[in-house]
Amino acid sequence: MVQTPVYFDRIFEKLNEILTEKKPNLIIVLADENTHNLCVPLLLSEIETESQIELVEIPAGESSKNLDIAIQIWETLSEFKADKSSLLINLGGGMVTDFGGFVASVYKRGIQFVNIPTSLLAMTDAAFGGKTGLDMNGIKNLIGVYNFPLATLVHPGFLETLPEREFRSGLAEMLKHGLIYNREHWQKIIEIDQPNPKTIGGLIKDSVNIKLEIVEKDPFEKGLRKILNFGHTVGHAVESESMTTENPLLHGEAIAIGMLVETVLSAENELIGKSELDEIFSNLIRLFGKTEIDESKIPNLIGWMENDKKNSGDRMNFSLLDGIGKSRYDIVLSREQIAEGIRIYNRMIENY
Repeated sequence: MVQTPVYFDRIFEKLNEILTEKKPNLIIVLADENTHNLCVPLLLSEIETESQIELVEIPAGESSKNLDIAIQIWETLSEFKADKSSLLINLGGGMVTDFGGFVASVYKRGIQFVNIPTSLLAMTDAAFGGKTGLDMNGIKNLIGVYNFPLATLVHPGFLETLPEREFRSGLAEMLKHGLIYNREHWQKIIEIDQPNPKTIGGLIKDSVNIKLEIVEKDPFEKGLRKILNFGHTVGHAVESESMTTENPLLHGEAIAIGMLVETVLSAENELIGKSELDEIFSNLIRLFGKTEIDESKIPNLIGWMENDKKNSGDRMNFSLLDGIGKSRYDIVLSREQIAEGIRIYNRMIENY
């Protein structure tokens, strides 16, 4: 299976070219409550097709990315008589593209889908690369398959619809791409005083190209692609734990915490020096603030990490930095090393 293209220019023209070529008998637009109101009207005004169009809406938020709602969508697709010639358009953030990609991939053993990301997180990470999935029992992406969309169509104008917190959340993945693979990309982002859709827009394509290069070399995460998980082993655990509270973190906020803890772990394993540690902490805290981790929750967090997909048996595998712009994967850490890394992180954030 080959990585599919990401388009940044004249995306609605490209969508209409796809519709002309594929001639779907039915087009289903999957959106959440937010994109239904803010983005669907633009999409529908630009589509040129004689095919029947149906709109399916799901509740906004990570809590919708579950099997019960997936079953509801499959039942709806069946009621619409969707078949192998139908096309699903996933219009939304990373939750929608992850969820919609999975729903399309297993309905009647797979129908075609297109991703149109509307959040910075989805534009730079979730909407391409072939990973789809659902959460289960609080565990992120416990169920999923690799399946690439026909295309990912990036319209930066959708970023104007985002609340500031949602926009900033997406910066985490862009910063990660720089930290693990391209120091120049990291440097360009941290030099921006006030990140917003206008100041960051020119770097979206660069971030996408970094991930595309990595995915092209390793589509199914047998080796190099594992570096994209930097910050996610701890970050997904923090995110899952926060979902049990009244104030859950956004994905990017949790990943920022995860990157800081895993930066500590990189330093503790003598992969980065103090100056790089300080550079990463000062910039991530400037952008995302300080969030202390409740140390009484460390056993819970390690429990979430034990379900991480990168693990092999009892081995807790991490992807860590090997300097800014470089990284390593399959680094095995003990539970005590992880716990100590969290404690060091808590002490360190007091200094920034």
